[in-house]
Amino acid sequence: MVKDFIRISTSLPLKGSCEISGAKNAVLVIMASSILASGKTTLRNIPVSSDVLTMIELLEYLGAEVFFDQEENRLEIDSSTIVQSEVCPDIMSRMRASFLVMGPLLARFGRAHIALPGGCSLGKRPIDYHLKNFKKMGVTVEEESHFITATCQQLQARRLVLEYPSVGATENIIMAAVLTSGVTEIVNASLEPEVDDLISVLRKMGANITTQVPATIIIEGVESLNSVEYSVMPDRLEAGSLLLAAAITGGEISIPNAQPHIMDVFLLKLEEMGHTVVVSDNGKGIFFKATTAPKAVSFKTGPFPGFPTDLQAPMMVAQTLAEGTSIIEETVFENRLLHIQELRKMGAQIEQIGTKAIVTGVPHLVGASVVATDIRAACGLVLAGLVAHGKTEMTGVAHFDRGYDRLTQKLVQLGGKVERFSSEVLGSSSKHIEKFV
Repeated sequence: MVKDFIRISTSLPLKGSCEISGAKNAVLVIMASSILASGKTTLRNIPVSSDVLTMIELLEYLGAEVFFDQEENRLEIDSSTIVQSEVCPDIMSRMRASFLVMGPLLARFGRAHIALPGGCSLGKRPIDYHLKNFKKMGVTVEEESHFITATCQQLQARRLVLEYPSVGATENIIMAAVLTSGVTEIVNASLEPEVDDLISVLRKMGANITTQVPATIIIEGVESLNSVEYSVMPDRLEAGSLLLAAAITGGEISIPNAQPHIMDVFLLKLEEMGHTVVVSDNGKGIFFKATTAPKAVSFKTGPFPGFPTDLQAPMMVAQTLAEGTSIIEETVFENRLLHIQELRKMGAQIEQIGTKAIVTGVPHLVGASVVATDIRAACGLVLAGLVAHGKTEMTGVAHFDRGYDRLTQKLVQLGGKVERFSSEVLGSSSKHIEKFV
């Protein structure tokens, strides 16, 4: 049996310039939206991650013809060849975002047969927000064992009020509504930048979508959508992770395509720690210089424009080495503090009370064997390894690969010491498969 792991060694301060890849949280739903368009959709700035490859596999299973140029980060999807509305259970079990094809399949075929989705174990993350509102749009939902069959004669436009501004539910409803006759209104909708990116590509396809304050999205259905070329937004979460890597190691980096206008609260917290953050004249890039004496800051995760839950784990790592005590509250996912026990192995002083973490800064971390439990925890543990004394070995690499496009390469480019290995678990040897990659 082969087991991959990442080894991280104590690194010098990160320095240099690095561009970030396309946003993983935007590209998956935009790929799903291609089901709605006639002809070939061409997407650019596509990250090479295992979740993207899984979504490609899902679209091909449905019958789409897909070509992915990984060198050019270009993806071509011809959805005109899709012939079925039933999704392979194995594919669904690997990625929760696979549930996002339900809206497009209902809009196009009036039917979707889908297994319950998989992905990171972050708590309940109920799909009820999706199903309740699909039912209000005239969809009949039958649940049997681990499968859901959704059918409708014709989707009906409705005014829908979300109990919580769920990103996935907002996206699924938008995609179901764009081809639905009449006006659909989503109240208390998610306004995450990745939702806005979906709206942008759908508008380019010919959808009629407007937004209103506060948190309302209005969709006037059209008869059909056209195929387009579209460049996916840069990944603000990757940008934040690289900035934190520089902060933790005391480095100095620039990210030319960071999109700081959608990172305000996160950047504010970096400045409160004492770090220097300078936005480029064109408003798209960030220059960052770490302070030598970071101060602890407290924060609470929440929907945009609040502090992003996906940066909570790497930001917690930064607090473990800051002067003072930080209180971190996770309000989005109930099980997104599992990395605490791994950071404790590395010498972090963290007390957990429910969904709050009380972090008291320590002089240094120490290398240890740790296990990643989700995508963002994996990133946080890699960052911790960059500054820990000694070597850190992290398993659960599959989580890391789901969320990031060659992030280890980028860390190495900036001066980080990161290696990947494949180990024969039942044997005594380890095979070095990917040095500094």
